[in-house]
Amino acid sequence: MDAVAEAQPEAPPGPLADEELAALDAWWRAANYLSVGQIYLMGNPLLREPLRPEHIKPRLLGHWGTTPGLNFVYAHLNRAITARDLDMIYVMGPGHGGPGPVAAAWLEGTYSHYYPDVSQDEAGMRRLFTQFSFPGGIPSHVAPETPGSIHEGGELGYALVHAYGAAFDNPDLVVAAVVGDGEAETGPLAASWHSNKFVDPRTDGAVLPILHLNGYKIANPTVLARIPREELLELLRGYGHTPYLVEGDDPATMHQQFAATLDRCLDDIAGIQRRARADGTTERPRWPMIVLASPKGWTGPDVVDGVQVQGTWRAHQVPFTNAREDDGHRAVLEEWLRSYRPEELFDEDGAPVPAVRDLHPAHDRRMSANPHANGGKLLQPLRMPDFRDSAVQVDAPGTGAVEATRVLGTFLREVMRENMTTFRLFAPDENNSNRLGAVLDVTDRAWMAQRLPGDDHLAPGGRVMEVLSEHLCQGWLEGYLLTGRHGFFSCYEAFIHVVDSMFNQHAKWLKTTNGIPWRRPIASLNYLLTSHVWRQDHNGFSHQDPGFIDHAVNKKADVIRVYLPPDANTLLSVADHCLRTEQYVNIIVAGKQPALQYLDIDAAVEHCTKGIGIWPWASTDAGEEPDVVLGCAGDVPTMETLAAVEILRGYFPDLRIRVVNVVDLMRLQDDREHPHGLSDREFDAYFTTDRPVIFAYHGYPWLIHRLTYRRANHDNFHVRGYVEEGTTTTPFDICVMNRIDRYDLAIDVIDRVPRLATIGAHARDRLRDQLIEHRQYVRTHGQDLPEIRNWQWSGRPRPVTGGPDPLEEPEP
Repeated sequence: MDAVAEAQPEAPPGPLADEELAALDAWWRAANYLSVGQIYLMGNPLLREPLRPEHIKPRLLGHWGTTPGLNFVYAHLNRAITARDLDMIYVMGPGHGGPGPVAAAWLEGTYSHYYPDVSQDEAGMRRLFTQFSFPGGIPSHVAPETPGSIHEGGELGYALVHAYGAAFDNPDLVVAAVVGDGEAETGPLAASWHSNKFVDPRTDGAVLPILHLNGYKIANPTVLARIPREELLELLRGYGHTPYLVEGDDPATMHQQFAATLDRCLDDIAGIQRRARADGTTERPRWPMIVLASPKGWTGPDVVDGVQVQGTWRAHQVPFTNAREDDGHRAVLEEWLRSYRPEELFDEDGAPVPAVRDLHPAHDRRMSANPHANGGKLLQPLRMPDFRDSAVQVDAPGTGAVEATRVLGTFLREVMRENMTTFRLFAPDENNSNRLGAVLDVTDRAWMAQRLPGDDHLAPGGRVMEVLSEHLCQGWLEGYLLTGRHGFFSCYEAFIHVVDSMFNQHAKWLKTTNGIPWRRPIASLNYLLTSHVWRQDHNGFSHQDPGFIDHAVNKKADVIRVYLPPDANTLLSVADHCLRTEQYVNIIVAGKQPALQYLDIDAAVEHCTKGIGIWPWASTDAGEEPDVVLGCAGDVPTMETLAAVEILRGYFPDLRIRVVNVVDLMRLQDDREHPHGLSDREFDAYFTTDRPVIFAYHGYPWLIHRLTYRRANHDNFHVRGYVEEGTTTTPFDICVMNRIDRYDLAIDVIDRVPRLATIGAHARDRLRDQLIEHRQYVRTHGQDLPEIRNWQWSGRPRPVTGGPDPLEEPEP
């Protein structure tokens, strides 16, 4: 039907004069023509002669069904930008409709500016068509190569959350976000509707969601298209929006309806912001949105080979696929293309005629040239406080009981204080749990919904973004970074896997943009993974998973960085470094529980700068070749390694032990594979070429083997890590279950060092007894043995004697 639903506010009469309507429709036809040409043609771009087989691509790839709707919205947004001088970007959830925004950027001249070989003439149009989904060309989805995009369209679900991330702290920006009705079925998108409870109209920009209701996915109908319209509108009202419905298939009627509705929505947005900014209104507004219901494959072939195409799932991708070989299909294609009347849209040279070319806004107001969609253009370095001011005092290595992430929180508080419009923290309801609560000294949690007495630090202007959705935190942060700002995401280690796929897309975006000269670098995506596997003894097996590192390391080496600082001061140094970087995904893993400290701040900076180092105060091989190398990466593995050193020194005073601690995990990789990697000479200097290496690692042990498999001494690497054993138990028992504990490490050394084979039997037997004693103790008392709970590094040999350690104070 061609009507606005009765249940919605009435839109004013159509605002378009005849000339304006004709111009809008001409631009839309031009964009549609260029979109179809990209899918099908590699020659004869202006149809100056009848189509022949060689004009058709041999492989037809792309998605037509959503594209005309995307082009329709783009045309109307251009009109609004020009009329209102709006600062606007366009996020396309159905980004598989990639031909549309590419066509729009070409019509606006931006594409030819960035890609001069795709010029605004017949030759450039031929190149525009040929390159699409073609070897050596461009992807079929909206991608980093597409000017004006901050959103890769290959995976659905993230359009709306990216749009809101872009709007935070951008008070003059309007983000038009098209949500596909198939995309709306995804979990991330379903949660994204709640983002409107976090937008402060005083200081943030606005998001205009446009739900593109065209009925079908690849083969199935969409849920939202098959429920009654009033039920759909009630759902959207329940999310806190005022929805406006525009529905039909007659172009002239739809242009007038959509123009009127868009004007109404933009007026509503302006009114909301005016009341908040001038009148001080703090109530949560009901933001407007549009439901655009149009046929799938609108303006395309109605029927092909006797079956309905337009308005069905058959229009989703390539409506018919045999135009090169089948004369009938080729005739349908030619009729389809000529229906747009290209002779009216392009001049003799193939350039857009003035009526089409001049419809778009000027300069940076073009959505394909808006600097917010190339966020590195707007990026300003963070004003960084001195992280040394947050450092903890370390009187002796391996002493103290400090919560490293709480110390980090004091540093992030000062970063926040200095960057109150360009830096935000993101956490899925875990900011305080992860010990970063100090930031609340200078800001609040963002919140526009109801507040009650007793709520903790909830305010419209808050800069800590907390919601129980890893998807929203990730998506908001990505949108924030992609539009030129900075952020920090803390999460429980086990549950960062919720965003594995979103991380994939962002990492791919960074990798691709590294090869696009006009894409300016953006701030790095910084993860803090805490509440980690070795201190999830209370939550149990479900919360124990260090595998995100493995997932991340699969990505290109020029994008991924992984840091495992062993204590608070190294964590400060690493965090300061990561916040200053661009174009990376930085993964920091650090515990939040009280833990030993090893390095004062100067030593920590030196150690982190190297990324790897021998700890001479823990080693006994100075000036000699070691009998064994004990490597460690991660806070708990480091502690267990040092405890194993003391045990070994107690039994074997002449054993030459080298302790190597790794902060930057990628230092282990070959320098030919990763820019942080060690050369073979450097690696051998640390780990030798022929001595056993017992390596205690935070995560799954096979990753260390994967990183070091090319090394000369790889066969002597024996890695201990998490092997998927867990339950609700004591902290040390988790280590024992996965054989990363001090006793198993010491036994491994006895087994691997040849000269201990004949003299180590008694020590080995005593260590096995100690493991049995541990097991009996924790199952009787519910806590670890006193010598485990109270252990600190003494620097003195500590054989396991079976009684209390004479070097320790007895428990009261």
